Amino acid sequence: MQIVNESHENFAMPYIRLSTRPSSLLLILASLLLGGCQTMSLQPEPGTGAPAALDISPESVATNTFELADGQTMVGALAAIDTRESDTLPDIARHFDLGYNDITRANPAVAPWTPEPGSRVLLPLSFILPDAPNQGIVLNLANMRLFYYPKKEAGKLYTYPIGIGRQGWNTPTGLTRIASKKANPVWNVPSSIHKEHAQKGDPLPGAIGPGPDNPLGLYAMNLGFERYLIHGTNKPYGIGMQISHGCVQLYPEDIEVLFKKVAVGLPVRIVHQPYLTAWHENGLYLEANEPLPKWSGDKARLKKQLLKELRKLSAEKGVTVDWDKVERIVERADGIPTPVLSQSQDEAGLAESALLLRHPGRLYRQPEPAKIKRSDWAALVASFDNEADAQKMTAMLIHQGPMIPAHKVRKDNSYVVIAGPFKSRKELKSAARRIRMDFELEIEPLAPVEN
Repeated sequence: MQIVNESHENFAMPYIRLSTRPSSLLLILASLLLGGCQTMSLQPEPGTGAPAALDISPESVATNTFELADGQTMVGALAAIDTRESDTLPDIARHFDLGYNDITRANPAVAPWTPEPGSRVLLPLSFILPDAPNQGIVLNLANMRLFYYPKKEAGKLYTYPIGIGRQGWNTPTGLTRIASKKANPVWNVPSSIHKEHAQKGDPLPGAIGPGPDNPLGLYAMNLGFERYLIHGTNKPYGIGMQISHGCVQLYPEDIEVLFKKVAVGLPVRIVHQPYLTAWHENGLYLEANEPLPKWSGDKARLKKQLLKELRKLSAEKGVTVDWDKVERIVERADGIPTPVLSQSQDEAGLAESALLLRHPGRLYRQPEPAKIKRSDWAALVASFDNEADAQKMTAMLIHQGPMIPAHKVRKDNSYVVIAGPFKSRKELKSAARRIRMDFELEIEPLAPVEN
C-alpha cells in the first residue's frame, strides 16, 4: 500500500520562525503564538474562594471514553489541576488526552511552556457532540476533535484530540470512509513535499520506513479522500494544532486504540462546526471555537446561524437566554461548554466548581533529557538574560519530536541553553540540522572532554 501526503514537518512551534540572532530571539519569543494570550481567563483568581485541593485521583475522571444515553449531546465534566515544578501545559494536555488548543485556550493566562508552580489549570474535559449522525467517525475541524461511535459497543463514545492540516494544506470536509489500514506504514514522500523541503535546504528520501523519523507513526488508515489519512505521529506535541499537510493526526496511544477498533469501510464524516449547543441536565450550553482561517470570512453567518438555533431551543424549552453571556462566550471562543440561560452559573463560578484533581506526580510520557557527561557531545543553542525565556527555549526543544535533549544552565548573570547529550558527532549534526530548520538558529558544537 502506498501512503502519501503527510508532512515530515518540524514541530518547531511549527508555524513561527525564529531569528538566527539570540538577541532578536527574545523579542520573538515574547510574541509567540505559544505564549500566554491577553484574553479573559476562566481561571479562578487567588482569594476568590476556589475549592481546596481534593484527594481525587486523576484516573477516576473520564477523558476519552464515555457512556452515551439516547439523545445525549454533551458528555464529561470540567476539571482542574495545580501545576508542579517542570510541568508544561502540553504535558498536562497529553496526560488528560487533550490537545494543545484545548489546554491553552482554556488557560490563556498561563504560560504554556513555563507555568508557575502552583498555577491552577483548567482541564476542559466536557464536550458537546457535533451536529451529525452518531455513526462511525465524526471529525470536527473547528475544535480539532474526533468522535467515534462504535456500532459493536452500543451507547459508547470515544473522543480524541487531533492535529489537522495547516493553512494552505487544509483537511477536506465531507463524507468518506476508511479505505484501508496499515500497521508500521512506509511513508512515500509526495513530490509536492519533496519540493517544499528542498526549498528549505532539507532534502528528503523517496520513502521513510517505520521508525522514529516516520511522521505517520505506527498506524495509518487511508481515507476515501485520495491522499488523506488518519494516522499517528512522531511529533505528539503538535496534536491540537494545524500542523500537517492535510492528514489527521492522533497521539500514538490514541491511534493504537482506534486502529484496533475500526474496520475498513467505516464511514468518516468531516465537519467544521465552531459553535455547538446542547440541552444538558435541564440547562442550555454553548461551546464556542474560533472558526479556522479557511472559514474566517464566514464567521458572521455562522454566528447568525448560532443565534437562530439558540432562539429555537429557548422557545422549545420555554426558557430565557442570557444574550450578553452568549456574546462573551463567542468572543472568548475557549471551547468550554458554558451554560447560557438567565440565572445560570457564570463563567467564574463554572471555573470555581471544576473538579480539582490530585496531581498524578509524573505526567504521561513527560520527556526528561539525560544529564550531559564529560564524554558526551553537546551544543550551545542560545543565551538569554531572562531565565523564563531560557526555560521556554529548553522546553520547546525537549518537546520536539523526536526529542532534542536540552538543559537550561546559569552562567554568570545570564542563562544558556545547552542541547545534549548526543552519543556521536553524527547525532549532534542531525540535531543541529533540525534546530536550524525549526528555529533558524546556528548552534555551537561542544566536543567531549577526554579523560
